[in-house]
Amino acid sequence: MTECKNKLTIRGLTKRYGSATALDRVDLDLVDGEFLTMLGPSGSGKTTLLWAVAGLNDPDGGEIWIDGRDATHVPASGRDIGMVFQNYALFPHMTVRENISFPLEMRKVPAANRPQAIRRALEMIKLEHVGDRYCSQLSGGQQQRIALARAFVANPSIILMDEPLGALDKKLRDHLQLEIKRLHDELATTVLYVTHDQEEAMVMSDRICLMNGGRIEQIGTPDELYFRPATLFAADFLGESNLISGRIVGEDADRLVLELPGIGTLRAPSTTPYEQGAGIVHFTRPESLSILSGTEIKDNLVRGEVADVVVSGALTKVFVSVGDGATLQVSQLTSVSQRVRKGELLTIGWDADVGRVFADNRREVA
Repeated sequence: MTECKNKLTIRGLTKRYGSATALDRVDLDLVDGEFLTMLGPSGSGKTTLLWAVAGLNDPDGGEIWIDGRDATHVPASGRDIGMVFQNYALFPHMTVRENISFPLEMRKVPAANRPQAIRRALEMIKLEHVGDRYCSQLSGGQQQRIALARAFVANPSIILMDEPLGALDKKLRDHLQLEIKRLHDELATTVLYVTHDQEEAMVMSDRICLMNGGRIEQIGTPDELYFRPATLFAADFLGESNLISGRIVGEDADRLVLELPGIGTLRAPSTTPYEQGAGIVHFTRPESLSILSGTEIKDNLVRGEVADVVVSGALTKVFVSVGDGATLQVSQLTSVSQRVRKGELLTIGWDADVGRVFADNRREVA
């Protein structure tokens, strides 16, 4: 992955609002044809970064390069980008065709070439029949698809999307996630997407950039962030997790030996140097744990009492009290899950390699 293949290069980007730092020397690369999602809680800096790339706010430091050209202080109108907003930002006094035509006019595309481009855009979103309607006559989902078509129609260098599905109901959001992914796959467009919704990020992204406190906490594929979180924040923010405090008491071959109060001794991967007695947090995903019937062999075995059983459609979540106030969650498909009851005693097991160990400074892997 060489620098010349980058559609977007950000180096040392900094933005302050008074005494608050919204972006703290952020470095980021967006490769040609990539779908990169900025994910994080409110105030993490993800939207501030997107708006800086769009030219809608000026950074206090750093550089923004688009297609190999310095765009740090170029006005928004001079950047070859398309934008999709949560509130659609469609013109109510214009028809659908006129809305889609707007970026073509701004780029001075010859009038003779516009009808074909608009027709292709409407076909792309499967709304060929609404071209002469006004946007107020359309549903929220249709309006957002029109906003997508308007962003894609001029084939910009980068398309920026700022929580475009946030105002829609879940069923429609789920549908449009797949629509956006389809458009990206078909057109090989470069997309920088912002959301606080973990599912959106996991479904659509080639890579996810997890933001926290104005900095990049971790960047990688959805699988990397979910199964191999680099920090405790990443482990806790994305998906559901079992987090139990303890300490390192030794090493056995290539694995750490942990002592967890109320649970006992566990083993976990040894990924970096450690200190004897160091305080740690042990992490596992609920779906990596199993309720054992007595014949399975696992590296880690924990005995506990079922505190609750929650069936949430296709998934059953079993919460097991394991001592010293700690609870482990086991998630299984409802169709294959073992039938357990509240108050039942059972054994949970998992392989050492599915766990992670984080230092108690809450940022680095132990």
